[in-house]
Amino acid sequence: MERLIDIVQRLNQTFEIKSYGKDPAFSRFIPQVYDGKMDWKAKFEPAFSELFNGLMIKGKSEVKSVFLAVFPTEDVLETFIQEGEPGDLLFMHHPLLMECGDPKGNWGRGFVPIKESLIDRIREKGLSIYTCHVPLDYHRTLGTSQAIAEAMNVNITDRFIHDEKHGDIGIIGEVTETNTDELIHRMEEIFDLPYVDFEGRKRKIRKVAVVAGCGDKTAWMKEAEGKGVDAYISGEIHCHIDNEYGRKRYEEVIRYAGDTKMSLIGVSHSASEYLVHKTLMKSWFEREFEFSRIRLIPQEKWWL
Repeated sequence: MERLIDIVQRLNQTFEIKSYGKDPAFSRFIPQVYDGKMDWKAKFEPAFSELFNGLMIKGKSEVKSVFLAVFPTEDVLETFIQEGEPGDLLFMHHPLLMECGDPKGNWGRGFVPIKESLIDRIREKGLSIYTCHVPLDYHRTLGTSQAIAEAMNVNITDRFIHDEKHGDIGIIGEVTETNTDELIHRMEEIFDLPYVDFEGRKRKIRKVAVVAGCGDKTAWMKEAEGKGVDAYISGEIHCHIDNEYGRKRYEEVIRYAGDTKMSLIGVSHSASEYLVHKTLMKSWFEREFEFSRIRLIPQEKWWL
């Protein structure tokens, strides 16, 4: 059993939570989805309500088990509530569900709030939630893109999508020569997917770019192609959010895909970011602490 205060302190230090300031995405989207519907500042920890990373819900002080997930879907939270004992901790990448849409199904709604009833049940049971968004994406050894590169056995030669303060979120490197169809099959195996999202050309592949999460930015794709990349792998190569913003982004990628020589492969936003929990973060928690168990909670559907 471990003390919650020690776990939170170690996570805050490892990911340098305070150095990032307010999370650029969730400092906007959490107020947007909750204001006028729920007093979210009364439900979440004061420090989280300032930074939008870190300990979000504080439960009992002693932690027996840690649960790992990427998005707070209803199935993930129900599993946590049912299996977790008072004091147990759920570590996630996102504090909100992001419905990104299904390339072979319905388009998504974008950011979706957690139901107040689920938040209340978590609080009443004395469970804790810690989320880490941008600091996890940028972390040099525990990052979301880093986990993908390691699972693919990428020989990292370069990094891109640079931030002056925090570094790079994209990875470029070499793989054993393959082709697009073989690489797609490999991605379906790594991410446990029924299918990927694909655009661009099918070709021989020696050099790849990896961007976890929302990689559907043509400027990033062009930067990778300019560095000689054969395949661009991301959580999303298309935005399938059902609004004006999503449709605009979708059309931009369609136009670019008609000209690119790269293979563009999307493995779903959630699956691309779940991998770091399954691999690097699980190993980190095992090294740093002694828990009764570490429980991975995959989503029922990766494309949603």
